[in-house]
Amino acid sequence: MQIEQRQWTESGGWSVVRACASLDSPQLVLVFGSRDALQRPHVLDDLRERYGAAHLVGCSTAGEICGTAVQNETVVATAIQFEHTAVRAAWCAVDDPAESEAAGEALAASLNAPGLTHVFILSEALRIHGSHLIRGLSRNLPPGVGITGGMAGDGLAFVQTLVTLDGAVRDGMVAAVGFYGDRLSIGYASVGGWKIFGPDRLVTRSEGNVLFELDNQPALDLYKNYIGPHADALPTSGAMFPLALRTEYEDVGLVRTLMLVDEAAGSMTFAGDIPQGSYTRLMKTNTEHLIDAAADAASAALEMGGGAAPELALLVSCAGRKMILEQRTAEEVDTVHEILGAGTVLAGFYAYGEISPFTSSARCELHNQTMTLTTLSER
Repeated sequence: MQIEQRQWTESGGWSVVRACASLDSPQLVLVFGSRDALQRPHVLDDLRERYGAAHLVGCSTAGEICGTAVQNETVVATAIQFEHTAVRAAWCAVDDPAESEAAGEALAASLNAPGLTHVFILSEALRIHGSHLIRGLSRNLPPGVGITGGMAGDGLAFVQTLVTLDGAVRDGMVAAVGFYGDRLSIGYASVGGWKIFGPDRLVTRSEGNVLFELDNQPALDLYKNYIGPHADALPTSGAMFPLALRTEYEDVGLVRTLMLVDEAAGSMTFAGDIPQGSYTRLMKTNTEHLIDAAADAASAALEMGGGAAPELALLVSCAGRKMILEQRTAEEVDTVHEILGAGTVLAGFYAYGEISPFTSSARCELHNQTMTLTTLSER
């Protein structure tokens, strides 16, 4: 693999972060940037002119990861030239959340071809049911094909999230990249670092990712009572108090982050589904637990990938983690880099949801509040 990285800033335009003289025909350019920056036509036009026929795939973020640095209001482009791996890209528009599972099915149909080993997916976050999208995708891919990726971000504004593929930039869009061939070694892991507190609460009324009642009481009122003075800053402060989710039949340990509140309806909208009949508890954490979790994710991905330092690592961390870590945000990225090795190129973004199995033998899920890694190397 040959890898080159460039970064765009408003004051300086494009600059080279990591040069690669031997990169002459990349197949894929991953592009992560702020919503405002991605909507400037010349930003993506410059990349298309430089990288020719390569697929440009990316999304808006709540922060960009470039090497060990975490930036805001920039665009980071990572160009990748594979020697033994083919790449195919597909996209789907979703105008109604009810179409999310069908979108996953359509993407699976577009990418399902001989040699497919892994799919990396980037999705709009505010109008798409991520859990349904993943279900439609995973049920229609061949056994053994891994799925990782993330939901786009919009800082902490939660106004509009964007996905881009080959020059098109829009909301309500999902883009996926398929990797083909048997020479690509992939590792992945997803770890949170949160602790539960408070009693179990039964979800007595919900619709998709909108929660109305817990234990037959208005969910928003209960939530506000738990978080006390932080209630005045909702929904932003909700990133510090996600919900742990389990069902009566399966304790999967999923985490759900609050995105929107509706005072009139007394409801709360989360980044993933809250099934009626499931049980929830509040969660909290501290900076040390989050950084330790990032280290655990890096170690698990490294082991799955065979133990050797990967050539590239794609990091998708949660916007809520960034909010809590504040000035220490870069430490979770530094920790990942130390474990994977100095020769590993890091790229990624802070997201509204992370997509990955917990382990290689588990099914793919939509997570919140995790550090999720995808490592790639060619053998």
